Amino acid sequence: MSNHHPLRTKQLHPPLPAQRLEKVAAWGGASSDICYVYRPSTVENLEQVFDVARQSGRTVGFRGAGNSYGDAALNGENILVDLRRMNRILAWDPRTGVITVEPGVTLEQLWEYIIEDGWWPPVVTGTSKTSVGGCAAMNVHGKNDWQVGPIGDHILSFEMMLPSGEIVLCNREENADVFYAAIGGFGMLGCFTAITMRMKRIYSGLLRVEALVSRNLGEMLRQIEETVSRSDYTVGWVDAFALGKGLGRGQIHLAHYLPPETDPYPRQTLRADFQRPPSVLFGVMPASTMWLFMRPFWNNLGTRLVNEGKFLTSRLSDGHTFQQAHASFHFLLDYIPDWKKAYGPGGLIQYQSFIPAAAADSAFSEMLRLGQRRGLPNYLSVLKRHRPDDFLMTHNLDGFSLAMDFRITRGNRADVVRLTRDMDEIVLRAGGRFYFAKDSTLRPEVVEAYLGQDTLARFRALKARCDPEGMLETNLWRRLFGARGEG
Repeated sequence: MSNHHPLRTKQLHPPLPAQRLEKVAAWGGASSDICYVYRPSTVENLEQVFDVARQSGRTVGFRGAGNSYGDAALNGENILVDLRRMNRILAWDPRTGVITVEPGVTLEQLWEYIIEDGWWPPVVTGTSKTSVGGCAAMNVHGKNDWQVGPIGDHILSFEMMLPSGEIVLCNREENADVFYAAIGGFGMLGCFTAITMRMKRIYSGLLRVEALVSRNLGEMLRQIEETVSRSDYTVGWVDAFALGKGLGRGQIHLAHYLPPETDPYPRQTLRADFQRPPSVLFGVMPASTMWLFMRPFWNNLGTRLVNEGKFLTSRLSDGHTFQQAHASFHFLLDYIPDWKKAYGPGGLIQYQSFIPAAAADSAFSEMLRLGQRRGLPNYLSVLKRHRPDDFLMTHNLDGFSLAMDFRITRGNRADVVRLTRDMDEIVLRAGGRFYFAKDSTLRPEVVEAYLGQDTLARFRALKARCDPEGMLETNLWRRLFGARGEG
């Protein structure tokens, strides 16, 4: 096969069907591209897609449920494999909590399938709409990362199809180097076809949740450090508009599993119907229309007022405890369908950085002040605690992450990109890291700086072994690592 990028040599190959062309958007809505979309439902279909790519000289990228904020699941003018039809539960043992699923199974399908047997996924994202394959490819974390690690720590094994069509079994003993690189390898070594994981035993569909107010970022970080030993989940909301002594103020929610025999009605609370968010809010408003009422406030002034109101309300509930369903606590983003539309047609870019614990206060404070000075405060900020893991392309470390959502408009996109590049330097000086599932703006030199040349060389060597033709690419790969035949 030619070493040139397929876009430069496509006239030498038969064209792909025009009806396969679709405009595909990133979840954040700030980027999109035209791709040839294929939707296999079996491993045989998937192998056929690789054959089509080889014959047409195109590259192949994978898309789970399409929840990456940036360009990780886009493959412009090339083949994009939408895996949502590969969504079967292949095996489930309610005695041990071990389950095997296809990559297109969503977290929503997963928890609905297992909860009535008294189990819950050990790691979940802020939305239940993500796919298990996508979660594994990005090695996602949850609100319990400091305690149980990312989802990869709970994957026992997986089967992965290479571009050659060969299916390899990987676990911590067999093909271990591929196991630790493909989890978190953003789909660049192969396509997961079956993933086996161990679930978490639970004895109630409820969590005991404790709310704590934080007067500033430093206090929030201290509160989290003081409470992680007694909580199962921890997450902090940060008011990015607050100034002065209140910089980084907000609220923490701690959640605790209910011990056995604490819930008097476990058969009721462990039902899937009990867990699902309501379709009507405040008793009258369809949840699906809520974003329309949010949009007038989704500007600097409106969101400042919303944040102010949320903080004042949080002071009233300081120290209070209440019970909340697992799905309600974890999947806040699902309460308002299409809530991201409130950002407007330009969408949003999320910037998430990971900073060592000792440097978190100063680094995050500097980033918050920088956004305020430039008139680009972020509208939603979420703080979490993390621990290191053993995966090759890891974003994790012993410290904290801060995820910040920036609204994108025609007039501010270039300014937001400049802001993120300046924040990159703050993160690197602090010894921090980044997360490809959320990235839209990183540059190759930044990736090399935090991952290191040795890590990148090891990953490229594994990619050359698993994908010797260089068939696997996405927009993110080309942006950060170079196109086929380059680098």
